[in-house]
Amino acid sequence: MFRELLDPKFFLRELEEVNRKLVKGAEILLSIPEVDVEPTPKELVYEEDKMRLYHYLSTGELRCPVPILICYALVNRQYMMDLQSDRSLIRNLLGQGLDIYIIDWGYPDHGDRYVTLEDYIDVYLNDCVDVVRERSGCDRINLLGVCQGGTFSTIYAALYPEKILNLITMVTPIDFHVTDGLLNVWSQYMDVDKMVDTMGIIPGEFMNVGFLMLKPFQLMVDKYVGLMDNLDDPATVANFVRMEKWIFDSPAQAGEAYRQFLKDLYQQNKLVKGELEIGGRRVDLGRITMPLLNIYATEDHLVPPASSIPLNDLVGSEDKTLYGFPGGHIGIYVSSRSQKELAPMVSDWLMERCPR
Repeated sequence: MFRELLDPKFFLRELEEVNRKLVKGAEILLSIPEVDVEPTPKELVYEEDKMRLYHYLSTGELRCPVPILICYALVNRQYMMDLQSDRSLIRNLLGQGLDIYIIDWGYPDHGDRYVTLEDYIDVYLNDCVDVVRERSGCDRINLLGVCQGGTFSTIYAALYPEKILNLITMVTPIDFHVTDGLLNVWSQYMDVDKMVDTMGIIPGEFMNVGFLMLKPFQLMVDKYVGLMDNLDDPATVANFVRMEKWIFDSPAQAGEAYRQFLKDLYQQNKLVKGELEIGGRRVDLGRITMPLLNIYATEDHLVPPASSIPLNDLVGSEDKTLYGFPGGHIGIYVSSRSQKELAPMVSDWLMERCPR
């Protein structure tokens, strides 16, 4: 191989191949007008301030009359779960005969700097739960929380257990004082008060830089090298552009909610300690007695397994399942393995606990 590298003809052939891929890749990129995301049809059923509640449309047979409300994180957009037709957890869950609603938190601006965790949980999330309950005629619904949205959902289930039939958490941070992830360690030393007092809202670009620095080589170099190897493949380029669109589509964070989430959870770990208060009420995880499905990703660098797993020991539920998915924080939604395994597993778990 070393001898080939010294051969001028080999070098020229490699250079020609790289040049061909660059030219073809440029043509492909210029021919993509706008990549499609969120391909699964849905309808707007409720809105409040910047928050929107959508109901996914399905023409298939409904196997469980109790709907699922999905609560996604604030820091990214919920369409990661419906990125494209062949990489859509939403579409796969619909195909399993489930009825699905999802919350779109929108894009906070400076008018939202004083929105608090109480507003998100006691007002927006609670109102969405009530809308789904009213539309479905079910006193209790299924709640599925993702990442930070899983933390919100866990808190909500502890405060309003009478409204939740089953709780599902995905890659959800619960114990914020684990040292497996850099994000947990860094957050201990952030001057959150100065950040919020200075900026009012935390820009999405600021959040993105922090996330990229968690894995700088893989997230800022390696993926682009991988793209170069497949730059002449239209499908690969389109998939790459969709993922980049999601990564950099980062809403700003409402200042006061961000302040409380960082200080009360990341820095003081109040949820695990039983000291967190929302609206003057203490969040007691022991009040969660409904069935729990706690899903974590074994290779997660944002929410390490050690942060998610403790939830099963903190709740009062007797029926609780811990499921480790082999993959990372994003792969749990878009990997080929997740398309085959995750939705059927979630569906089967729910069907066993669905009233007939």
